Amino acid sequence: MSLRRKGRELALQVLYQLDISGESSERGLHGFAESFETSPKARAFAWDLVRGVRDGQAELDATLEAASEHWRLERLARIDANVIRIAMYEMTHGLPIEIAINEAVEVARKYGTTESAAFVNGVLDAVARRLGLARGQKPAAREQ
Repeated sequence: MSLRRKGRELALQVLYQLDISGESSERGLHGFAESFETSPKARAFAWDLVRGVRDGQAELDATLEAASEHWRLERLARIDANVIRIAMYEMTHGLPIEIAINEAVEVARKYGTTESAAFVNGVLDAVARRLGLARGQKPAAREQ
């Protein structure tokens, strides 16, 4: 498994824990993340994703709700919502669309339900269209 995939999985686990526990302190989240064995580079990548998603969550969620027709955010499975948030963050910060979507689908397949992979793929396609992001084209990285 690639370093980045491990980082994405750890970020998903941390974001899910945040949703479940309501813990929001860096210390608490780091304590949770330390319970998973992973390389320092994968851990650093995961923290970049966690911070990016947390810092931009209001905007990410607004886009997610607009793109997931007939689904309110609070009705989405927490795993699916966080997989989508991570992918949206990456899509809007320089990762090519098809890689972001493929990675999200694979993580959803591993951690979600039997329907998660297809759902995540469909929502991320809608998000990309809504944001004017085209497959095969690397988006400009946004400033953080």
